[in-house]
Amino acid sequence: MSTPDHTPNADLPAAQLAALGPKPFVFHPTTDIIEGPAFSRAFQVITWATLLGSGYWLLNLWQQGKFGGDTGFDGLRAAGWFVLGWSLLAWTTWHVMFSRARLDATGIHQTWIWDKHMSYDELAYAKLIRIRGLEWFMAPRLYVRTLMGKFAVFYVSSAHVQQECERLSAELSAFREF
Repeated sequence: MSTPDHTPNADLPAAQLAALGPKPFVFHPTTDIIEGPAFSRAFQVITWATLLGSGYWLLNLWQQGKFGGDTGFDGLRAAGWFVLGWSLLAWTTWHVMFSRARLDATGIHQTWIWDKHMSYDELAYAKLIRIRGLEWFMAPRLYVRTLMGKFAVFYVSSAHVQQECERLSAELSAFREF
């Protein structure tokens, strides 16, 4: 009876790694953490103006009895859906004011109504989308997609975060050979 040969195949680890899929992408930001506001100051001002203007309009309609009730609590209850809509607008305005985009050693993050995170090693595609000349109004967006097809959009209004996102996009494109 012969004994099996337990000599490891030198090609086996490489073959197993190839079967697992493409190599993970590694990105190192220029500093440990690069962070900036997700939305421009002008966009934040416009968001506040929209919130305050619509709140003033809603208050005027309520005080005039336009919701089918009186100017007391019954009139406010009749305006319930309008008040709920304004509350959602206020909640979104709060998040526009405090949303931050960050690139660090683990990936891309954005604080938002729900926080967004995408790890570098999962990335298949990244592109910074912007309308040149309107960055003061419309925050450029970093569109990213994973190897599994999941995508996310990160808002980046800060110039140094935008530069880092452009570098990320270029390095990822060269790495994935797109």
